Amino acid sequence: MKYVGIQTQKRRNNLRSTMMLLLFPCVILLLTWLFFLIFNFYLFHDEYESGYQESIFSVTNISFLYTVPWVVAICLVWFLIAYFSNTAIINRATKSRPLERRENKRVYNLVENLCMATQTDMPKINLIEDDSLNAFASGINKKNYTVTLSRGIINRLNDKELEAVIAHELTHIRNNDVKVLIVSIVFVGIFSFLTQVLFRTLLHGRFKVKSNNKNSGSGIIIIIVFALILAAIGYFITILMRFAISRNREYMADAGSAEMTRNPLALASALRKISADPYIEAVEQSDIAQLFIDNPLKKGASFINEIFATHPPIKQRIRILEQF
Repeated sequence: MKYVGIQTQKRRNNLRSTMMLLLFPCVILLLTWLFFLIFNFYLFHDEYESGYQESIFSVTNISFLYTVPWVVAICLVWFLIAYFSNTAIINRATKSRPLERRENKRVYNLVENLCMATQTDMPKINLIEDDSLNAFASGINKKNYTVTLSRGIINRLNDKELEAVIAHELTHIRNNDVKVLIVSIVFVGIFSFLTQVLFRTLLHGRFKVKSNNKNSGSGIIIIIVFALILAAIGYFITILMRFAISRNREYMADAGSAEMTRNPLALASALRKISADPYIEAVEQSDIAQLFIDNPLKKGASFINEIFATHPPIKQRIRILEQF
C-alpha cells in the first residue's frame, strides 16, 4: 500500500469534511422540497383536471421558494446560537469545570511542555469529576480551546500515557477537528429541530385541508407516514456524515499524538486502560459523546452498534499504533 504522509492525510480529511458539511443544508432543503411535493400530491391532486401533475410541481416549487428563506433563517439563527454558546453547552452537558494550576501542576506541566515543543497556544484545562478514564478537546478559537480530562484518567495513567492522551487532544485542536465536529453537531441539531416542528405542525392540523376533499383524512395519514420516512432518511444521512468525520479524525489524532510524543506505544497503552472504563455518567447525548477519545456512553456490543459507532474500534487503533 502506498505511503501517505500525515500532512497529505490532513488535507484530504479536511476536504472530505468540508464536502460533507456542505451537504447538511442541502439535505434539509431537499427534504423540504420533497415534503411539499408529497403534501400537494396527496391532498390537492383531486382538484386538478388534466395536466394536474404540472400544476402540482408548480405549486410545490412556489411553496418551496416561499419557505426557503424561513428554513435558512431558522438554520442560521440556530447555528449562530449553538456555534457561539457551544463551550457553555458542552461544559454543562459534561459537568466539567476549570482545573486550576495549584490543583494539579503535573497536568499543566505536561500540557505546557507539549505546547512549547509544537508551538501551539496553551488551551484551557477542564476537569470532569468522574473516576472513569476519558478526555476530549473542544472550542472554536484560541480564546476557548479546551482540553478536558476526567479525574480517573489523571489519577490512573502514568506520565507517558497521560502525555500521549493530551497530545491526541492537542492534535484535534491543531487540525481544527473540534471546529468541524462542533459544526456537524450543530447541523444535526438543526435537522432534529426542523423535524420536530414538522411533526408538531402536522399533528396539530395547522395545514388547512378543504372540506370537499373526501380523501383528506387518509391523505394526512399518508403525509405523516411519508414525512416520517423522509425524516428518517435525512437523519440517517446526517448521522453517517457525522460518524465519517469522527472516525477519520480519531485516526489522525492518534497519528498526531505518536508524531508529537515520539512514543506511539504510550498512547496504545493508554487506550487499553481507557477502553476498560471510558463511561462518564454525566454524558447522556451521543452528539457530545463523539468529542471524547473513546465513546463515554454505555452501549451493548452488537453489529448495529459497530456500524453507528462514533469512534473506530479501539483494538484497531491500538494495532495501528503498535505498527508505527
